[in-house]
Amino acid sequence: MVMLKSQKIEYVKSLREEIKKYKVVGVMSIEKIPDRLLQKIRNEVKTKDSKFIIARKNLILKIMDQEHLKDLEPFLKGNVGIIMSNSSSFELFEMVTSNKIRLLAKPNQIADQDLSIEAGETSLQPGQAVTDLKTAGIDVQIQKGKVTISKSKVLVKKGDKISVPVSKALKMLDILPFEAKGNISAIKEGKLLYTPEVLMINTTYISREIGGIFSSAYLLSLELGIVSQYNINEFIRRAFVAAISVGVEAKIPEGEVIPKLLGLASSAAKNLDGMVTK
Repeated sequence: MVMLKSQKIEYVKSLREEIKKYKVVGVMSIEKIPDRLLQKIRNEVKTKDSKFIIARKNLILKIMDQEHLKDLEPFLKGNVGIIMSNSSSFELFEMVTSNKIRLLAKPNQIADQDLSIEAGETSLQPGQAVTDLKTAGIDVQIQKGKVTISKSKVLVKKGDKISVPVSKALKMLDILPFEAKGNISAIKEGKLLYTPEVLMINTTYISREIGGIFSSAYLLSLELGIVSQYNINEFIRRAFVAAISVGVEAKIPEGEVIPKLLGLASSAAKNLDGMVTK
């Protein structure tokens, strides 16, 4: 719908006032974002005490031209949307970026990873499908009335263009190699400006990082023989195993050593019995 100048002025004025009611304001890039994903994000935002604004670039700039939002100006590049929320910055970031959809490959699109197919039966019926798959460089056979890929193969290497035959084949095989997701450029909360590098440091990220660091420290402590409350049980286990080995080697009939000595004696007796001529 085309807005009259007076309507645009009223629209900007209204949103400039409304945006002040929210404690968090985020800029989301909508470049190359499919409409269905935008609608998905818009629908979720509505349920989270938030609002998603998509408007012409000149209107967005006027809405955001406020002193407390000056820090967001460098991120208002290209096509962008504005999200206003009373959730925390990290909750808003997670809400937007967790929305993802898989996409078909298009001709001449650059592969962001190796695109492969795996050997196995497909749901395709013999006919034109066989010709189309072979044209894409896929080895196929007809087995039990079904089209079967006879050999796994990398169809497109990372960084290469996707040809028309390959994009058609991937679509036929229902392979969706690309992903689109919500992309937050920056979020302003109070006087703080958050970029994606900071916002992605959530509970899951921190737990994973701490877990990795702890594992490295744990292994290093074992190697250096540094005893702590976290590795004491492992040192005790190792000491016990070593003591048993010494006991067996020295043939000391004590506790856990005795069963092992009896086992060795039994094996020796059987070997000796086999050497005796009956």
